[in-house]
Amino acid sequence: MRVAVLNGPNLNLLGVREPALYGHETLADIEAMVRAEAALLDVELEWVQTNHEGALVDAVQGLRGRTDGAVVNPAAYGHTSLALRDAFLAVQVPFVEVHLTNIFGREAERRQTVLADLAVAVIAGLGARGYTVGLRALVDGLRAG
Repeated sequence: MRVAVLNGPNLNLLGVREPALYGHETLADIEAMVRAEAALLDVELEWVQTNHEGALVDAVQGLRGRTDGAVVNPAAYGHTSLALRDAFLAVQVPFVEVHLTNIFGREAERRQTVLADLAVAVIAGLGARGYTVGLRALVDGLRAG
């Protein structure tokens, strides 16, 4: 099984960006944790991070026929990007949406996402652990099929 993990803007700054809100773990720390979980699940993992909306859309479009599913932390693009939504609608790849913080307890503009209704699940507020929870949920669902 092959799963892509897609990360949106500013996640490359984890560990230094607002650590009281996002924690002290870096994106590299999270990637290592997710790769370890993927190995336990016998899942091949692809990892992408970009600050550019078009590059994230390209990554989503590239999922079709190459991956069984995705774990996606769209970051701020999850609240605004209809282009990202349209890409997921086009590729029809199951995905779990992950947010480090509880977006439903934050500013009004962060309390909704343009992807939530397309996602298998939305995980918010578990910090870095949300990625592994999302991966396991996605894989369990794909295997149950």
